[in-house]
Amino acid sequence: MNVGGLIFPGIDQADFTGPFEVLSRLPGADFLVIGKNLSPVKDAKQLILTPTHDFTSAPDLDILLVPGGSGVNRLMEDEETLDFIRAQVSAASITLSVCTGALILGAAGLLQGRRATTHWAAKQFLPALGAIPQENRVVVDLPFVFAAGVTSGIDAALQVAALASGEDVARQIQLYIEYAPAPPFPGGTPETSPAEVLEAVNTILSPTVNERAAIVSRVHQKLFPHD
Repeated sequence: MNVGGLIFPGIDQADFTGPFEVLSRLPGADFLVIGKNLSPVKDAKQLILTPTHDFTSAPDLDILLVPGGSGVNRLMEDEETLDFIRAQVSAASITLSVCTGALILGAAGLLQGRRATTHWAAKQFLPALGAIPQENRVVVDLPFVFAAGVTSGIDAALQVAALASGEDVARQIQLYIEYAPAPPFPGGTPETSPAEVLEAVNTILSPTVNERAAIVSRVHQKLFPHD
């Protein structure tokens, strides 16, 4: 089973490494780390990740992982990356989008009429890309599985594991990695967080979100030129 995850500069590494922890344990899985080229990339906080394959050497995948991060902004208008994703999605049985990875799929024209989710600060952009936003932490609209923000990638990857190898395997992986979340603080969503916490995080995110709004507008015009 060929399982592959895309990495790129500005990736949020937990979008990638969380699902990797699950999907790399699937029976018979060969997990490929795929970059545009073979150069190491730095995530949003400067963690270095190294591809094992580039776009030309990666085989057709059974499961494709598309993570998010601030680097998504650039990829939404990177035709080489979008072409690679289109080709892999057409071959894959399941494509797992984590966080703002959904925006890359949308920019590739793959989400029109699809139920989808993404990080709470990016959900506003889904309709412009043709998707139907959902409030769930994990959304299954096969052949796509969508995770909301960052840590929900583990939840979604366990769902993918069940779809690919059966629920017993998924439960075994869940136990192996001792995935039993117990957050130390209430919150974790905009609805459950104190106003001052939400305001602080929105301030941190605002440069990326503002830049993204202009990019999504351009992508929308490309996807739907008659709107």
